[in-house]
Amino acid sequence: MLLSKNKSSLPMQSEALPGRDTPMSISKNHIVTDHSIIPPFPKHLDQALFGLGCYWGAERKFWQQAGIFSTAVGFTGGYTPNPTYDEVCSGLTGHNEVVLIIFDPKIISYHQRRILFWGSHNPTQGMRQGKDQGTQYRSGIYTFNDNQQELALMSKKQYQKKLLSKGFTDITTEILAAPTFYYAEEYHQQYLAKNPQGYCNLGGVGILFD
Repeated sequence: MLLSKNKSSLPMQSEALPGRDTPMSISKNHIVTDHSIIPPFPKHLDQALFGLGCYWGAERKFWQQAGIFSTAVGFTGGYTPNPTYDEVCSGLTGHNEVVLIIFDPKIISYHQRRILFWGSHNPTQGMRQGKDQGTQYRSGIYTFNDNQQELALMSKKQYQKKLLSKGFTDITTEILAAPTFYYAEEYHQQYLAKNPQGYCNLGGVGILFD
């Protein structure tokens, strides 16, 4: 595996690995919902993109909710095109582990997605989540339109007040317009459906968002 000099800080673009032009080859359909995880998606659906630590548990958390069409795991927020998992873990791509959620807004709103996001991890830990350490485990909300951006910023402010009142430090969650999403390798997709006893470090701080 490639090694980073400092996995607690993001690399400069000049330091990033070159990557490749070829996208990852993955199966089209979600093994739980049997819906496509690759666009185009039905026009009535919406999408969200979140990073909250190891994406295996994050993906399962979201696909278990009503109104979810499909989910996929991958990488975003860095420089390296079409990175491999090992490259991301090296800390030399700048990417974050994220889950792409395709959902029906008539059944489950973006607001409900945010409630689940904030309540499912500790957003104050910087470049780690629990025992998982590295830049790919940072907390992040990546938005697809102005409304999502506004809602994300408002929810961060709201949850920050609750955390501070309970003795937690500042939220480190990055909120950005969604960069390019790169799919992770096939074996990572719906990993905990394929491996029900597999590793999952996902957990909140016990403070409800709403």
